[in-house]
Amino acid sequence: MTVFRPEPGDLEPIETASRDEIAALQLTRLRWSLQHAYDHVPHYRQAFDAKGVHPNDLQQLSDLAKFPFTTKKDLRDNYPFGMFAVPREQITRIHASSGTTGKPTVVGYTAKDIATWADLVARSIRASGGRPGDIIHVAYGYGLFTGGLGAHYGAERAGCTVIPVSGGQTEKQVQLINDFHPDIIMVTPSYMQVIIEEFIRQGLDPKKSSLKVGIFGAEPWTEAMRREVENTSSLKAVDIYGLSEVMGPGVANECIETQDGPVIWEDHFYPEIIDPETGEVLPDGEEGELVFTTLTKEGLPIVRYRTRDLTRLLPPTARSFRRMGKIVGRSDDMLIIRGVNMFPTQIEEIVLQHEKLSGQYQITVTRDGNLDEVQVLCELHPETSHAAADEVKAIQGWVQHRIKTMVGVSTRVSVLPSGSIERTLVGKARRVIDRRHH
Repeated sequence: MTVFRPEPGDLEPIETASRDEIAALQLTRLRWSLQHAYDHVPHYRQAFDAKGVHPNDLQQLSDLAKFPFTTKKDLRDNYPFGMFAVPREQITRIHASSGTTGKPTVVGYTAKDIATWADLVARSIRASGGRPGDIIHVAYGYGLFTGGLGAHYGAERAGCTVIPVSGGQTEKQVQLINDFHPDIIMVTPSYMQVIIEEFIRQGLDPKKSSLKVGIFGAEPWTEAMRREVENTSSLKAVDIYGLSEVMGPGVANECIETQDGPVIWEDHFYPEIIDPETGEVLPDGEEGELVFTTLTKEGLPIVRYRTRDLTRLLPPTARSFRRMGKIVGRSDDMLIIRGVNMFPTQIEEIVLQHEKLSGQYQITVTRDGNLDEVQVLCELHPETSHAAADEVKAIQGWVQHRIKTMVGVSTRVSVLPSGSIERTLVGKARRVIDRRHH
């Protein structure tokens, strides 16, 4: 497989359209979506009426700010099928979030929604450098989680050969990569780290694998993580973004020729950035909470869904659509430690700066009286796992000092042998354990 800049014929016309053409399409589709939600979802009719707005009030795109937000709580309050805009018999497939913090959020797709989703993941794979005939190793979890099946249908739609491995069985993942020679892997970045570690454990060089591209999603990851994975393997890492409430993977995807943030497929999803405190819409370039309105979804239209992801909207580069910056964190996973705001991704950046540490880390927060205590666990790289005690102590001091200097929080740091921190087999890494509220 050769990674190359796309030829004009590789792109859909809308990907190179003018901003005026994109805005005109968005306005038409947004009017339809608001009306569809208002007519068929009792929750939206009540929410619009309560705010004194009607779909007809949308005269221009900026009028969307008049409409109410949708939150995860709204989806849970209408569990299981109350947010569907078509009769249940017309729903082809149901997915649901993990529900680790309460009832799962349920999403439903019509046959047309499934086709649109496959098209958008196929577009994402093409943006990642994938072409018909490439072999794609899908190591996202299959099942109610949208990652596995979303990637799978998109890869088939893109004309690729799919290996539906799912998550877990890391030794077998490495064996199949060696035996089947896939070109692309679709996986969470934290699980890619685990796969690379398994290559090294088996005495294999990850740089000699057939993989050319990793399409990483389902959890925030940093530029430091990209450098770490690209330096220890043979692949180029691109970011795929999505969330089940809005569709699943394939809402946005980085282009391999620029690797400068996921391009939002704005012909199907209208993005806004808001101030998380006031709900006010912020101009492009300013950091805030990402909000999405679906433009074409039949089964579960979503109006102004608050993703909790903190990022900013950036101008177009490789495509005519706007990009989103790297997610700096989530408004609901920000830790406030003794009055200082701290995101797990800040710790990741620091841990990955030390050449003797792998990217694995975990933060535990406890409270002793009125004082928050933060412990950071990190791990030696598999190749430096037998470091002497005084060297380990020096690394601990370095990490502690960097966190204090860069983030402003005092921590206790433990550097452990390779493989000590619990590994994620399916889905997302558990980076934070907050024991203050228990």
